[in-house]
Amino acid sequence: MNLESANKTIEKVVSALENTHSFEGNLRVGIDLGTAYIVLVVIDETDEPVAVEMEFAKVLKDGLVVDYTGACQIVKRLKQKLEARLNVELVKASIAVPPGTGHQDTNTHRYVVESAGFEVTAVVDEPTAANAVMNLKDGVIVDVGGGTTGLSILKDGEVIYTADEATGGTHVTLVLSGHYHISFDEAEDLKKDISKQREVVHAVRPVFEKMAAIVKKHIEGYEIEEICLVGGTCLLPDVELIFEKATGIKTYKPEQPLLVTPLGIALFCEK
Repeated sequence: MNLESANKTIEKVVSALENTHSFEGNLRVGIDLGTAYIVLVVIDETDEPVAVEMEFAKVLKDGLVVDYTGACQIVKRLKQKLEARLNVELVKASIAVPPGTGHQDTNTHRYVVESAGFEVTAVVDEPTAANAVMNLKDGVIVDVGGGTTGLSILKDGEVIYTADEATGGTHVTLVLSGHYHISFDEAEDLKKDISKQREVVHAVRPVFEKMAAIVKKHIEGYEIEEICLVGGTCLLPDVELIFEKATGIKTYKPEQPLLVTPLGIALFCEK
């Protein structure tokens, strides 16, 4: 895995949040319906990030849609913002779901996106999408989202095993809420306060140790050279060190783990 190369690519996605980049050919969209954020990433035919829109949302729980109308409204709103920025209609999109998501729940994700006027050309599991950016060859990529921790084990660049369990950023927030005796929303704000993040990690370390234990359980029996962490929950400092200590395997994370999976989803969209 070339972490430096991946970070340079992700920097372009970060830039596309504020800046609309020039593009070549037809545009494709990756849509990440997350438990905490809904993110739309637009790329062109050369796979370059062009524009990004995102919105905090509470319309999914543990990676599954629980507020269908609200999810539809957010995707439609973000699509309209992107089309206004780009002055072009966006048609083709790809989506991702946690590993092991059933047919019915996968279709719900599809229907949300189609309701905004997109044609869904691909459905991929989230950690596999992330690895389209990270290019891990032999190891495990772990996507710690708002609701779930998903993983894909790779051998020679091919996915040989996937799994997903319901522990993620929401659980971090719940522990913070109980630890400090504050509301869920106040705990969510505290989690995002950069000046408080090391204190936060200390308070919620058991949650990350549980996530690491989940990963360790699923990779038992496999020859794993390295672990790569992605997902918004991994924005907290030193999460990779907690995983590394718990698993005994070298663990990395990119500088902007929140935007890795959305970009990866876009890369699977049909040209």
